[in-house]
Amino acid sequence: MLVRGLLVAVAMLPSLFAQPLEVRAWDLLNAKCTGCHGEARMSGLDLRTRESFLRGGKRGPAAAHLGKAIRGEGELRMPPGKTPLPAADVALLTEWLNSGAEYPIAQKNAAPAWWSFQKIERRGEARSIDAFLNAKLAEKDLRPLPAADKRTLIRRATFDLHGLPPTPEEIDSFVNDASPQAYAKVIDRLLASPRYGERWGRRWLDVARYAETGGYETDVSFSNAWRYRDYVIRSFNNDKPYNDFMREQIAADEIWPGDLEREGGYFIPQEKLDRLERWIGTGLFAVGPVNYEFALSGDQFRVEWQADAVETTGSAFLGLTLGCARCHDHKFDPIPQRDYYRFAALFAGSEDREIPIVGRYGIFDYARHVPRQEKADQIKARIQRMDKARGGRAMTAAERDERETDLRKLGEAYLKAPPRVQTATILAHTEVVPETFILGRGEFTNKGERVAPGVLSAIGGGPEIREPAQGPFVPQRRKALAEWIASPENPLPARVMVNRIWQGHFGRGIVNTPNDFGRQGDPPSHPDLLDWLAAEFIEKGWSVKHMHRLMMNSEAYRRSSAPDAANARIDAANTYLWRMNRRRLEGEEIRDAVIQTAGQLNTKMGGPPVVLPLSKEEFLGIREPELWPITLDPAEHTRRSVYLYVKRSFKMPMLETFDVPDPTQSCARRESSTVAPQALAMMNGDFTRTYAEKMAARFQGSNAVEQAWRHALGRAPAAEEAERAGTFLRRNTLSDLMLLLLNMNEFLYVD
Repeated sequence: MLVRGLLVAVAMLPSLFAQPLEVRAWDLLNAKCTGCHGEARMSGLDLRTRESFLRGGKRGPAAAHLGKAIRGEGELRMPPGKTPLPAADVALLTEWLNSGAEYPIAQKNAAPAWWSFQKIERRGEARSIDAFLNAKLAEKDLRPLPAADKRTLIRRATFDLHGLPPTPEEIDSFVNDASPQAYAKVIDRLLASPRYGERWGRRWLDVARYAETGGYETDVSFSNAWRYRDYVIRSFNNDKPYNDFMREQIAADEIWPGDLEREGGYFIPQEKLDRLERWIGTGLFAVGPVNYEFALSGDQFRVEWQADAVETTGSAFLGLTLGCARCHDHKFDPIPQRDYYRFAALFAGSEDREIPIVGRYGIFDYARHVPRQEKADQIKARIQRMDKARGGRAMTAAERDERETDLRKLGEAYLKAPPRVQTATILAHTEVVPETFILGRGEFTNKGERVAPGVLSAIGGGPEIREPAQGPFVPQRRKALAEWIASPENPLPARVMVNRIWQGHFGRGIVNTPNDFGRQGDPPSHPDLLDWLAAEFIEKGWSVKHMHRLMMNSEAYRRSSAPDAANARIDAANTYLWRMNRRRLEGEEIRDAVIQTAGQLNTKMGGPPVVLPLSKEEFLGIREPELWPITLDPAEHTRRSVYLYVKRSFKMPMLETFDVPDPTQSCARRESSTVAPQALAMMNGDFTRTYAEKMAARFQGSNAVEQAWRHALGRAPAAEEAERAGTFLRRNTLSDLMLLLLNMNEFLYVD
């Protein structure tokens, strides 16, 4: 009897020590549901207390819908996204609902359920990038490949950091340097070069949907957009802390207010010029797409401008698709429509404004010479008036002489006219801060409840923004937003940025959807590594260059890109980085590499954009050719591609062929297609043929083939290649051989 009693007692142990049903159900709700239906109150539903559960949300009492939603019955399915609840979880919640849906006496405040909203923590014992990656490789039974050779490595590093091929001298110096610090010295040299900011500035300009026109049919021009482009390049070259980089773009005018007065001297004090540099960062919100017909209604223009500001901020800094909540609660992430419009209200009262970047003395100095400009304008008006009166009929000899005399006078008058005062476009404040309303279906005419400014409730709600109830005031809304985003406590910006840097070096991010860290995005392949990098980023002062060094000095970055059949059977996509990913050059890299190889690259930095000549066929793609103002100085035409004019309604044909992104919205990751027009452009295009001829002029004499190979591919030709090149040259020109060289995969790809 004693033994039998003991057996019964042992059998009862699981039930004796099991947590009560309501506790287990609450833990599940807390982990899987309250991220959306907690502080965020998606669809008006808050599951954190029994009272709010019984009260329900927009669809009515939760008890009536929750069971069907978790079982996937009907239109509503929970949780949203790709992965349904496991059957055991469904059974547990069903039992809890059927038993009366009681809550435990004391619930904990719900921590964010979704991984990207959770606090950044260093987890595990790994203390280096390779420790994390190698552990995963061992787990998946993958064998990492050995290191690449030194020539491959310096070409990889130089393209990654400069977007250009290394010179033969740079390659030889690295190959012949046997010191243990040789590779680290290469990385330091590349990061110290101004070419670095041009390459990584271009990456950020993709994210910032940068362009110099507004797009749509009218495609208005942004004459000062290039100042924002140059600000970005300088920021990367100076290794500006990324938290400051974010704060400046969102709210420099509110965080660092002031003026540009000279204060008694002729020159503006350096402190004020530094302030101006920060202000130019707010140009992020002045280079977006704009349809000026929206300005026919002030409300519509403001709504569309704020929508672009919200979506760009969400994509660029937070890695979230906030725009999905414009018309209704976000279908997948804990972003209710109310939060979207509270976020939009942070930009209410802000507008882009053109300001002079000289002191008042400079403005008066310009004004003193304005009559010269007025004289030129009068002559121009007379010519236009006379042309209109003639209506396009033939002119008499006297009329022709009169017109030519006026044109000469006009030219002379414009030469004497004062240059226009230099300006910059920044964000500034309107006199009155308009109210913000929740808009039904996102339509500006369908105003609902008025909302106050605020940030995302699912990530803590942010600071309280206190403003006067009435009367004009200077907003500090974007300042509050900037401080909330740039806070080390916000888990998203550091994760998002280190993921972008990782993608720039390895071809794909740890999260392969860099602008979407929500439920519809891809989960991280190495979540602990991502958090380790994010924590390191913050602790090292948000230094982007530190992250470059950390990643590029890893074994994973230096691996060969060669194939391996055994590994490919397990991980064909190379998700776990058993080898380095091979990549095709981007369009700008191809253009710049061709020009550099021909010895023609102009490394001048900054300034207004370069507008290249087009062929007759290319001009057919421009609706108004007179709005393509070709840069007259031919020396400007060989500058780096980052300085080329970016027109939203017309992409440079060669760059478009090689997948230049659409600047209508933030570009998270460039595509890399393989299509026939690419081969046709490289073999038959005017650009490559022109520079093949320039290469032929550069490489002359008995060692022309060797020099061409070394500049284009970073190596001397093999004996067989040299022999075949000689045979080819007996029947073809040297420029034909150079054209073939530019079409080699080895030139167009980085191993």
